[in-house]
Amino acid sequence: MWQMTTKSMVSEPESTEPESPQAAELESVQRVEPQPAENAGDSLSAALARHAIELPIEQVTVLEEYCRVLWETNQRLNLTRHTDYETFVARDLVDSMQLAALLRPGERVLDVGSGGGVPGIVLAILRNDVHVSLVESVGKKARALAEMIDRLKLPVPVFEARAEHLLDDLRFDTLVARAVGPLWKICNWFAPHWASIGRLLVIKGPAWVEERKEARHRGMLRPLELRKAASYTPPGADAESVILELWPKGRTREQ
Repeated sequence: MWQMTTKSMVSEPESTEPESPQAAELESVQRVEPQPAENAGDSLSAALARHAIELPIEQVTVLEEYCRVLWETNQRLNLTRHTDYETFVARDLVDSMQLAALLRPGERVLDVGSGGGVPGIVLAILRNDVHVSLVESVGKKARALAEMIDRLKLPVPVFEARAEHLLDDLRFDTLVARAVGPLWKICNWFAPHWASIGRLLVIKGPAWVEERKEARHRGMLRPLELRKAASYTPPGADAESVILELWPKGRTREQ
């Protein structure tokens, strides 16, 4: 049913419609010293230094190329509002690193509603020991993702489809979602598909408590277990962000 193209790695179903919707370490590590904030945006290395983030130099190189490719594409297609290194590190990279720390080696991970490739592409760069796929229902965005993946030479399939439809045929250990909709709606989308999903990891901002309350009110959490898998305060923010982990009741959560 899924047709793969070698160059673009876009997988297309027979029909699509718009969607309603770290552990392995490399040997060489780039160590950077804190620099003054006025250098914000000069380079990825400088932005990493300001936030005391250390990554293998190989990863820094690919992440920097990803930013260049993304921002170039963004000039013709609106994929992101984060178009400088400071914002990329403080928002996109920090979120992705928090997610990456929760993944197990060998996991099959699906990034739902990938948009400009965060967190999916960033996860693929940070964690080459997991198998990341992207799904995006908007055709022009899926094709742009495939072009970026091709230029970055990453082994990441891109599916142009609704995530729900993809789960009719494929199974993933973990679904990750960021900025794709309120919690109740995400739970509703995937309610019929838990046989194809090991767990769901959702990044949420300070409104997550209200979103949880709404999801409970609508009955969306009745068949699910939910725990706060991570909490952190992004740089420059004054409120907590969290990663919520959900899985079906009665199923043992894998450690």
